[in-house]
Amino acid sequence: MGRLAHRTGEGWTYFVTTKAWESQFLLQADETARIIVAKLLEYRDKGNYLLHDFVLMPNHLHLILTPSSATLEKCMQLIKGGSSFEIHKLRRSRTEIWQAGFHESRVTSWTEYQKKRDYVWFNPVAAKLVERPELWAYGSASGRFALDPIPQGLKPILSGTVNVGPKGPTPGALTAIGAEKPIPQGLKPVFAGTENVGPKGPTPGGRTTIEQTTRKDRE
Repeated sequence: MGRLAHRTGEGWTYFVTTKAWESQFLLQADETARIIVAKLLEYRDKGNYLLHDFVLMPNHLHLILTPSSATLEKCMQLIKGGSSFEIHKLRRSRTEIWQAGFHESRVTSWTEYQKKRDYVWFNPVAAKLVERPELWAYGSASGRFALDPIPQGLKPILSGTVNVGPKGPTPGALTAIGAEKPIPQGLKPVFAGTENVGPKGPTPGGRTTIEQTTRKDRE
């Protein structure tokens, strides 16, 4: 029986998962992980796709990307084939690295993108590899890698505002259509590399990272 065809379209954004060979922990060595992340960024820089978020786990890879000049299938061939070639050259072996194929689902809204992004960020936390997403070196939550903004069509739409000219809507609370309700104080983002200076929040500067105390189990 042949493989099922992937449902893809030009300009679509996808959440993609691909696994290591037989789901073995083949991607956990630092030298292997660095090669895979480097290839992710290399093929993005060459214009094949927009890279919005990712996390490389010991036996699988999650991505949120938007193909540009290549199809989704071609993008995954580049990432997996290019990284396999470099890993084989480093190890001087032809050991299988990736399981054939991948799974994708289309991201069609801002709310869905937020959920997929959170899943990506908190994957290492759910696996008990780190306590906070930004501590995992091989993921976009670390803040170490340049990422592409999400496509315009997935950005939140603001409602309940009045246009008052070039400077934008009337000041006040802006509500994103389809956005979740405000999170409780105890679950609000924690800012890394900053100091609390009172009720107004952290000292300016530093990298923004998120820590959340409760999450559903993830892969």
